[in-house]
Amino acid sequence: MSRMPIRVTRAIRIPDPIRVVRTRRSPDLGPRILFFTGGTALRETSQALVEYSHNSVHLVTPFDSGGSSAALRRHFDMPAVGDLRSRLMALADRSLHGYPEIYSLFAHRLPKTSSPDQLRAELDALANGVHPLIAKVSDPMRKIIRHHLQIFAKAAGGDFDLRGASVGNLILTAGYLDSRRHIDPIVFIYSKLVQVRGEVRLLINSNLHLRAQLEGGGHLIGQHLITGKETPPLTKPIAELSLVDPARGNAPVRPMIRDKIRAAIGACDLICYPVGSFYSSLIATLLPAGVGKAVSRTHCPKVFIPNTFHDPESIGMSLENQVRTLLRHLRADDPDTIAIGDVLDFVLLDPAIAYPGAANPERELAPLGVQVIRTPLTVPETGAIDPHLLCQALISLV
Repeated sequence: MSRMPIRVTRAIRIPDPIRVVRTRRSPDLGPRILFFTGGTALRETSQALVEYSHNSVHLVTPFDSGGSSAALRRHFDMPAVGDLRSRLMALADRSLHGYPEIYSLFAHRLPKTSSPDQLRAELDALANGVHPLIAKVSDPMRKIIRHHLQIFAKAAGGDFDLRGASVGNLILTAGYLDSRRHIDPIVFIYSKLVQVRGEVRLLINSNLHLRAQLEGGGHLIGQHLITGKETPPLTKPIAELSLVDPARGNAPVRPMIRDKIRAAIGACDLICYPVGSFYSSLIATLLPAGVGKAVSRTHCPKVFIPNTFHDPESIGMSLENQVRTLLRHLRADDPDTIAIGDVLDFVLLDPAIAYPGAANPERELAPLGVQVIRTPLTVPETGAIDPHLLCQALISLV
């Protein structure tokens, strides 16, 4: 007997008070909301989301090329783990005994101004368990962390640049190396130890970089050159974003996502393209092959949350431009058969925010078949996203 899928529609309120109360009472039974995100813009929302669901899924990018992440990537030929570490800590159970000590340790950065000998001495103190930060962590976590720091100290040798290094990144790097360059085992270990209330995965386990082709000519290679944080902001819009492989002379590549990522997308209850740096955080997560097809085959609501602040990466882009760019990348696997409605249903807008180039978003997005939902999402005094308002809106859409 064949079974045909059916689509059921319902009227909803945003926020839906009944659904919000229900999820807050039993967050362990909360929905699997999946986020395509790479940066820190969603950190506070992730912390708030723990109150509503312990089942969210976060696909983060491994393309960070600035700061201490660049030193790790160059030395060990590996993907960046900084965003992974940040999201794991954001979703960790903050009521867990010892959490403040673990958080402080993972967030600690070695001084940028210390000498190489001083930096090595601090790393050795951490690995040997005599540093004040590691001494405060209780067993068995302390033994596991010391083990990984000892692995890192040995692998790094004497020529690794420790200036500004995040201790959490060093620990994850050691686990990556100890697991024969597989990232999932070390993520699993620390997710259990700090009781991460959700699932965090690297989108791909490859050492690749972002390449931004600029309008009018020229290009930039490296995420840190795109964001406008470590270098001056862009003066020309980005025409195209792609991935390149530094091991092959920065040749263009489009790797296929792993089966685990495909399965995570297929099992979610809602897909969110959230606030954050538009290209290096959001579009970057859609570049690998198979992402769009997996999204199109997942029958759940899909929603885009545009930024409420100026984004240096979105220079010259209207709201409609952003939606069309998002759709182009989501349909890249098979633009002839993947329909717009397969990958995007809603755009959530705060009625108090003036979005770029959007005089009438409802009318401008109507030809695409994308529905605009207006609901309060921000703190009135600042215009910044209110984490709880955003969580409640997403919970209501599931």
